Amino acid sequence: MVTLRLVLAALVLTAVGRPRIRGDRTGLGIAAVAGTLLAVHHLAYYEAVARLPLGAATTLEFLGPFAIALCGSRRAPDLLWAGLAATGVLLLSHSGSALDATGIACATLAGCCWGGYILAGKRLAGHDPGGNGLALAVTWGALLSLPYGITQAGTRLLDPGTLAVAAAVAVLSSVVPYTFQLEALRRLTPRVFGVLTSLEPAVGALIGLVLLGQHLAVAQWAGVAAVGLASVGATRAEGRAGRARAAHEGAATAARTEAATRESQDATAP
Repeated sequence: MVTLRLVLAALVLTAVGRPRIRGDRTGLGIAAVAGTLLAVHHLAYYEAVARLPLGAATTLEFLGPFAIALCGSRRAPDLLWAGLAATGVLLLSHSGSALDATGIACATLAGCCWGGYILAGKRLAGHDPGGNGLALAVTWGALLSLPYGITQAGTRLLDPGTLAVAAAVAVLSSVVPYTFQLEALRRLTPRVFGVLTSLEPAVGALIGLVLLGQHLAVAQWAGVAAVGLASVGATRAEGRAGRARAAHEGAATAARTEAATRESQDATAP
């Protein structure tokens, strides 16, 4: 399913974006790195889920984004929001059971790749405003995952029922979120993006409660609240910082313009 998800997502993104391959070695390099990280992340995460409780696997996967958030923190409030988000996800994932060592290794690898993808995705978003790089990245990731998928599933990959389910998953779990994530990375720093990704397990827990009747313990509700508070705090802090940077840049531009005007007047004065 992982391979089909990436292959079908690549086909959709390629059909929509029609990316160009020639003429931009830098863009191709960034897309290749992003696609490699994406493929390894997917394969490692689903191997982890096969061996670990979903909450534990997700928690270890989010070590990557949290590491990005912590490394990008320059002030005490930044560390507070990142730490609060990490605490919230840990509370959400509490299972109390022993964990498989191979599963832990796979989930940790997935977390490293997800953190790396955030950094590569930021470069991809900045280098390719049109979004064609995403199609190239997913296509490369799909090609890398093909040997794994063929080895694991063989001809079952061509089963009509499997293809139908995989197509729905590819659109809803790959094409749509990857596109929105890339747009978010155009506008956010990797630090804030890393904190905001902690909303995913919290939203998943709430959906499980509403749709599946999976009730949460008190500690898990505390985790949902902590993640929500951290996301709001990080977003508001980034907004204030962005306005401050814009005001500073505006003042600097005005000062340079004024200085240039004065120099021009002095040069033309008799």
